[in-house]
Amino acid sequence: MNVAFLCLGGNMGDRLANLNRTKALIKEERLKILAQSNIYETQAWGDEKTPDYLNQCIKVSTELDAQNLMKLLLGIEQKLGRVRNENKNQSRTVDIDMLLFNGDVIKTELLEVPHPRMHLRQFVLKPLNEIASGILHPVLHKSIHRLLMDCPDTLTAKKIEADVHLH
Repeated sequence: MNVAFLCLGGNMGDRLANLNRTKALIKEERLKILAQSNIYETQAWGDEKTPDYLNQCIKVSTELDAQNLMKLLLGIEQKLGRVRNENKNQSRTVDIDMLLFNGDVIKTELLEVPHPRMHLRQFVLKPLNEIASGILHPVLHKSIHRLLMDCPDTLTAKKIEADVHLH
């Protein structure tokens, strides 16, 4: 069984409902959600006029390899209305980033694990620290907790009150 850490986020429509729909589709695909963080509201990168995001990290187990898991996640994004183009910072209903997969280092056209910018983003590290604080980044060889302490990101990621329990 493989273990992956994912960051879910979005800033269009009913953001909380979109996160919950994303998790429901993940479970429908026979991925087991082992842990989930609180939900954080975060300013958008690069454009203060863009609506704030809601973000959450989850830990899943799967029999899929990393490439096939990524394909499945991209399919879930499409089902929920995600349109990808060259603008990486555009608004979206849902974004699913694979942060870590086992302790693997993977770099293909489809996927880069660990996520190449995760250590630079509070909105990833704060929720990830809740469910994986002691996990070591396989390239930087620092714990998620240490990466959070060292993170240069100044955008605020504040915990919101929401029902995030596994259903």
